[in-house]
Amino acid sequence: MTSTSPTPATSRPPKAPGGGRRVSTVGTLLRVTPAVLLVVLALVGPWIAPHAVDQPVTAPFAGPGDGAPLGGDQLGRDVLSRLLAGGRELVVSALVIALVVTAAAALVAAVGVLRPAVGRIVDRTADTLILLPPVLGIMLVALSWPDGGRFAVVVAAIVLGFPYAVRIAAGAAAPVAASGYVEAAAAGGERLWYLVVREVLPNLRAIVLALFGLRFVEAVYVVATAAFLQVGPQPPAADWALMVRENSPGILLNPWAVIAPSLAIGLLALSVNLAAAGLAPQTGRKAATLL
Repeated sequence: MTSTSPTPATSRPPKAPGGGRRVSTVGTLLRVTPAVLLVVLALVGPWIAPHAVDQPVTAPFAGPGDGAPLGGDQLGRDVLSRLLAGGRELVVSALVIALVVTAAAALVAAVGVLRPAVGRIVDRTADTLILLPPVLGIMLVALSWPDGGRFAVVVAAIVLGFPYAVRIAAGAAAPVAASGYVEAAAAGGERLWYLVVREVLPNLRAIVLALFGLRFVEAVYVVATAAFLQVGPQPPAADWALMVRENSPGILLNPWAVIAPSLAIGLLALSVNLAAAGLAPQTGRKAATLL
C-alpha cells in the first residue's frame, strides 16, 4: 500500500501559536484605553479640579498664566477646573442613554423578528417617531417637563433614539431568526424568551456593540446640543457645552475657553465609538461596519 500525503503546494504553513490573538489583544487595548481614560477622568474630574468652579481666579478671558493653565472664562473662573468638573454629567447621561436604547432596541428587535405581529407594531411605531426631529422633540419634552433639567433631556433622548436603534437591530436580527438552529429550537418547543436570550441575542454581539458606540455618539451630540441651548443644565453649572456657549464671545481673547471643551466633547465621542468597535467580535466587525 502506498501512503498519500499532501503536497507542499496544498499544505498550509503552521501558524505561530497565539500570534494572531496577541495582535488582536494589543489592537483592542489601543482602542479601548483612550476611552477608559477619558471616561475615568471625566468622572473623577470634579474631585481633582484645582479651583472651585464658581470662584474667579483671573481677569475675564485672561490668557493662560499662573494658577490658570488654560486661562479664565467670561467671569474669570479657571477654565481647567471647569473643564475637569464639566464632563461627569455629560458622560453619565450619554452612557445611560446609550445603554438603555441599545439594550431595549436589541431586545425588542429580537422579539419582533420571532413574532411578526409584534414586529409590525414596532415598525409602525418606529416609523412614526422617526418623523420627529430629535433636537426639536427633546426641546418640546424638556420644556414641558415639570422643572425640566437633565433628567428630562435623558428621557426624551431615550424615547427619540429608540426608533433608529430598533430598525438597525431588527435588520441584523432577521437573518439570525431565520437560521436553521433557531428554527430547530422553535420547532423543539423552546419558549420565546429562551430563543431571544440564548439563540438570537448572543449572535448580535458585534452589531450591538457597534450600535452602542453610535448611540453614545448620538447621545453626546444631543445632550451637548440641549445644554448649548440651555435646555437642561443652567448657568453657573460647569458643563462642556455651556462653556462653549458662554465663552464664545471671548474666543479671540482666550481661545482655550472654547477650544478645550469642544475638543473634550469630540474626543469623548470618538474614543468611545472606537472602543465599542474594538470590543466587537472579529467575525462580526465587517457586518458592524455597515452601520
